Amino acid sequence: QVQLVESGGGLVQAGGSLRLSCAASGGTFSDYTMGWFRQAPGKEREFVTTISRTGGITYYADSVKGRFTISRDNAKNTVYLQMNSLKPEDTAAYYCAAKSGGSSYYSDPRLYGYWGQGTQVTVSS
Repeated sequence: QVQLVESGGGLVQAGGSLRLSCAASGGTFSDYTMGWFRQAPGKEREFVTTISRTGGITYYADSVKGRFTISRDNAKNTVYLQMNSLKPEDTAAYYCAAKSGGSSYYSDPRLYGYWGQGTQVTVSS
């Protein structure tokens, strides 16, 4: 069973950048498809991006395409989310999630069995 811990959130001005990290432990990291989701106050959790077990396949929500980049380092058991050109509407709690197995991309949060505690990202205008 994998445990996930996110870090790297914070307060940034619009147009700025942040890099989130998610460290995994307790499992074989390369066995898991990884994803990032976010949830703003009063809204449902929404898909941001996902990366396949080897890192060869990535998929992004239209709202972040071209601004966010997901990557993973299986040797370090870590997945990253580089966020550039941040907008106030990106403000949310960001969650790392893991799905056992898989060979494609998965945007449905119900497919992910493991979740981190979340890290807050606040973008000021």
